[in-house]
Amino acid sequence: MNKIFRNITTALFLAASVAGATAADILSVRDTITDPHIVYPASFEADTHLMMQNWYMQNYTELARGDYGSGPAVEPTDEELIQRLMSMPTVIEMPFNSVVKSYIKMYVDRRRSLVENMLGMSTYYMPIFEQALEQEGVPMELKYLPIIESALNPNAVSPAGATGLWQFMLPTARGLGMEINSLVDERRDPIRSSQMAARYLKQLHDIYGDWSLAIAAYNCGPGNVNKAIRRAGDGEKKDFWEIYPYLPAETRGYLPGFIAANYAMNYYDKHNISPALARRPIVTDSVYVKKRVYFQQIADVLNIPIEEIRTLNPQYRQDVIPGDIKAYPLVLPSHQALCYIISEDSIVAHDAGKYSRRGVVEPSTGASKVSEDGKYIITEEVKFHKVKKGDTFSGLARRYGVTAASIKKANGIKTLRRGRTIKIVTTKKTLKPEEPKVETPVETAPETTTPETTDSTDTALIAENTVDDTAADEPEATETNEVEPETETPDTDDDTDASEIQGEASEAPAVEGETGKTLSGVTADDPSANEVRQRIQSTFNSRKQSPAPNAEETTAAAPKPEQPAAKPAAAKASKEKDSTPRPVYHKVKKGETLSKIARRYGTTVKKLQQLNGTDGSKLKIGQRVRVK
Repeated sequence: MNKIFRNITTALFLAASVAGATAADILSVRDTITDPHIVYPASFEADTHLMMQNWYMQNYTELARGDYGSGPAVEPTDEELIQRLMSMPTVIEMPFNSVVKSYIKMYVDRRRSLVENMLGMSTYYMPIFEQALEQEGVPMELKYLPIIESALNPNAVSPAGATGLWQFMLPTARGLGMEINSLVDERRDPIRSSQMAARYLKQLHDIYGDWSLAIAAYNCGPGNVNKAIRRAGDGEKKDFWEIYPYLPAETRGYLPGFIAANYAMNYYDKHNISPALARRPIVTDSVYVKKRVYFQQIADVLNIPIEEIRTLNPQYRQDVIPGDIKAYPLVLPSHQALCYIISEDSIVAHDAGKYSRRGVVEPSTGASKVSEDGKYIITEEVKFHKVKKGDTFSGLARRYGVTAASIKKANGIKTLRRGRTIKIVTTKKTLKPEEPKVETPVETAPETTTPETTDSTDTALIAENTVDDTAADEPEATETNEVEPETETPDTDDDTDASEIQGEASEAPAVEGETGKTLSGVTADDPSANEVRQRIQSTFNSRKQSPAPNAEETTAAAPKPEQPAAKPAAAKASKEKDSTPRPVYHKVKKGETLSKIARRYGTTVKKLQQLNGTDGSKLKIGQRVRVK
């Protein structure tokens, strides 16, 4: 409320001052005008400490120490200020009054450090501004407008959203053809924004025919200036100082601030202000980039500080040049511009995987997941059903193996309408494939193993290969039976065969074992030892190939010592059979299922079906299933 009252009081005061001077010359109005409630621009609040941390200020400038810079602030007289303002070679009028004086004092006294920093940054930016203004044919003194707009900070953003050195609002910038998106903001580009600012100022001057009004319209917009002109009444051609009371508060101080900036940048030495002068010149050049390139890639390959690239190219908001969309300029030190052209392919390829962008991405259905026990993969499948007469939620749920609630949720419906196609989300549960395991063949007794060890191994093999003829008459073992599998022990249906083989081996001369001892008085040097070993092995092999013969058949089939011609063939057959893996079978017991047998032997149901030449899962008690 106090602020509103103060503004009203100020407006009435200023209106009265102007009304009382209508008969006087306009020079007396602008020279005697006063404003007790001056609103300084946001640029006066610039943090000079942060400005000194700017990469350009740290690497290319230093404070000058000469005939000025060490003394106290100087308080000039009004006559000196008027004389200096009149002596500046400008097209735009630079009159003096109390408002202008307050702005000059702010620059050269209370914000001396701000002027020092802006003088240092002006060594880089002023040539850019001058070139743009010269191309449009507008007064060169307009180069000091960015001082009161942004304090020469290309990344400055006002509370209202004005951005860049020239503080363009988004609609104004778009109207001038400037590109603004998530990656590029040409309002921050010193070159592009300066060109558009010079063009915009020329358009405003063409409208009003007066530079003071054009500058005011640049700040608050032509609409506010037009309203102020209408409120000031009809009469002779108006200028800024005649419509002063009717302008927005911020705009009333805009032209005085512009005059004060021109004064401070030209007469800083009269006030003992030390400028930050260029330590060494920064000469830049531009190259057009037609590929997507990231600042970090350029910095890594060309060995340039990334801060330098950002300082010279503030228009790229995300440190990326989207050259794959269209050609964009890249400003670099002149000695690095040629290096970029030569090394562009290497720069684009550097850490390309880190910056790669996907052109085509197939969306995930989110349907596949692993069960809690980690043994199954649950996959969602979407099926479509056209509703027919008589269909109900419960009937469809039973048909597709889902719930009625899931059908309603998937389609967002509560009732079924005939002829409508609905989707039904079903789940499919498949056994998760295990990592392939290296299957090791069943170990067989070495040739030098003692007869006792060999007999035990072959007895177990013969027992497992024995077919139980009564197994077919027993009931089937169903998969729904959850009885835990019993610990399997080798079948002993053929114990008689094992005893016969063991007895035959005991009657033969023993061979030398791995321990180096001799058995049954036969030494390793005895030539009959190999013959005995071969006969025993041949007997074992013949036992495996035929179902359990009786003792008499075993004795008759055994080769006699008087048949030396069979020795090489028997030895060769024995070695070939020992080198191949032997099948392992499992005898189905009550309560066992194919999946339980697969888990027991570390394999899968699919592999068991392949080994046994079937695609079913029904088992019979006593059935022999090949597992390896």
